[in-house]
Amino acid sequence: MRLTSARPPDELDGHDRAILRILQRDNRTPQRVIGEAVNLSAPAVQRRIARLEASGVIRRNVAVIDPAAAGQGVTVVVEVHLDSDRSPVVDAAKRLFREAPEVQQCYFVTGNGGFILILLVPDMASYETLSRRLFADNEHVTTFRTLVVLDPVKVTLEVDV
Repeated sequence: MRLTSARPPDELDGHDRAILRILQRDNRTPQRVIGEAVNLSAPAVQRRIARLEASGVIRRNVAVIDPAAAGQGVTVVVEVHLDSDRSPVVDAAKRLFREAPEVQQCYFVTGNGGFILILLVPDMASYETLSRRLFADNEHVTTFRTLVVLDPVKVTLEVDV
């Protein structure tokens, strides 16, 4: 799944941007309240939200859960390097990382090439098992570097619109 928008940002007007800022903070904000904040009627807000969803600007509506409350108290950042940049190797790695539920975010990056992953695990023993499966025993992974997060200083899901 590509994470690109079907609608260029320059097509978003001031009302759209104001609605998106409110929804990013709390997508359960009543449309009447949003309308009052952005000077539109509730039906106009509803139509705009529906258009933003249909165009792919709003990808989905989710609940953000505290990882520690869900038993996933350790956040790990991993830099992974592959033995080849050939498409079959990269595509297989993308598939593997995409399918692992512990992988919260995965970025195919430039520079040295490879991936940056953000993982959530319950403890370090779980990470050791996972790292063997995803990295150490993967014939295409040449190196991986693990950074354990001590304090998530800033975690946001908001995009500046």
